[in-house]
Amino acid sequence: MRDLMKLQNGSDIRGTAIALDGAREADLTGEVAKAVGGAFAAWLSAKLGKPLGTLRVAIGRDSRLSGEELALGVAAGVSGAGALAADFGLATTPAMFMATVTEGFLYDGAVMITASHLPFERNGFKFFTKDGGLDKKDIAALLARAQADDFPAGGSGSVLEADFMGAYAKILRQKIVAGANLGERPLEGLRIVVDAGNGAGGFFASDVLEPLGADTRGSLFLEPDGRFPNHAPNPEDERAMACIANAVIEHGADLGIIFDTDVDRAGAVLPDGRELNRNRLIAMIAAITLREHPGTAIVTDSITSSGLARFIRARGGVHRRFKRGYKNVIDEAKRLNEAGQDAEVAMETSGHGALRENHFLDDGAYLMVKLVIELARAKRRGHALSHLIDGLEEPYESREYRMALVGEDFAQYGKRILAELAEYVGNVKGLCVAPDNFEGLRVDADAARGDGWFLLRMSLHEPLMPLNIESDSEGGVARMAKLLYDFLSRYDRLDTSPLAKDVG
Repeated sequence: MRDLMKLQNGSDIRGTAIALDGAREADLTGEVAKAVGGAFAAWLSAKLGKPLGTLRVAIGRDSRLSGEELALGVAAGVSGAGALAADFGLATTPAMFMATVTEGFLYDGAVMITASHLPFERNGFKFFTKDGGLDKKDIAALLARAQADDFPAGGSGSVLEADFMGAYAKILRQKIVAGANLGERPLEGLRIVVDAGNGAGGFFASDVLEPLGADTRGSLFLEPDGRFPNHAPNPEDERAMACIANAVIEHGADLGIIFDTDVDRAGAVLPDGRELNRNRLIAMIAAITLREHPGTAIVTDSITSSGLARFIRARGGVHRRFKRGYKNVIDEAKRLNEAGQDAEVAMETSGHGALRENHFLDDGAYLMVKLVIELARAKRRGHALSHLIDGLEEPYESREYRMALVGEDFAQYGKRILAELAEYVGNVKGLCVAPDNFEGLRVDADAARGDGWFLLRMSLHEPLMPLNIESDSEGGVARMAKLLYDFLSRYDRLDTSPLAKDVG
């Protein structure tokens, strides 16, 4: 078997499941899935101190073409190790975790087969216990076990089909009914269109919204199709957001909702076509949560706007700007709670959002439930949902540049650039390093230097240095870009050509 350790992608496993002409070979096969399934069962047995024969493992998948083969492989590995494998079929990532904590199910572990928004030929695995998702160390240990065949095989565990998505949809419906407090059909008279991107999110229209009275006509791409033929299943994708925005306007909808493939991320669109993602979505969830939990901390990733920070503070909240990576923001929120600071929200601008009230699970469907509740309540009062983000200051200009690093020791080279940039900034009038730099270097600029801020950081997984720039004035981004280009162009192993295009 090939080097399975190369399949680790942080706290996930990712690989190529379908070999395309001229592309890399498939390294995530049914054989690999079987080894991973057996290794997970053995790891789970050791972790929980339970005999393999008593373990129950749930397996779900998104709509990818390779999902069924990989699910069969995982089930064969789990059952071969002696545990019970329950095949949920088409499912969402949040639902797989919920299967470990929901009364009547309480699976010992769960495996979700997905590669989020990546191209259709890619796939991967996420793993859960009742304590949450496995972390990087757990994944490394699991893959090492799979590589070494360090798990029982040839056992006689059962494989059965099971339905959990019905129970999960019921949980979401009950949350809406209780939160809206408008009877058993609180969405009567509302039109809500859903774009599932041909992933696993179509259930939200048919099994959550429609039974509560919502009109979902005009919804897009609800049918699972692992080729993703219409647009990238990604709430950050411009074409995807344009599709749902057009549907909202065309059908006069009260709200548009868009999910990624496995529904751990979401975005929304207001009736006028305005996108409700990134800073706006965080602001809306923050406004709802601060009403329910005054003074709480809102933990976000590092590239949120200064306007969002002011919005949160104006409503009595604490903004904790931390690092990119949904596990990072969730872990920081948990740490703050343990330290005595109430932190109810952990959100990324990518659309990942986790709430303390929901096990700190990054669940796109649950986030949208919070919006739907507010929509129903606002509609009955004659208000617009958008009133929740009145006062959110938005930047006049914003840009993101992604600059490649060359060389095997790119991480050290990037650290050197950041250190020398910090030293340079300290000697430039009108620039000031922002407090609480947990990731990269964030710098505030006065009106003369660009009237905004920039953040240069290392990519989490790639040899890249992303640069985000925001300004509250016309031409401000260009002024900061020019200053940064003049400094960064001296580094011959950093490709500053994306920046050069905007500075002439």
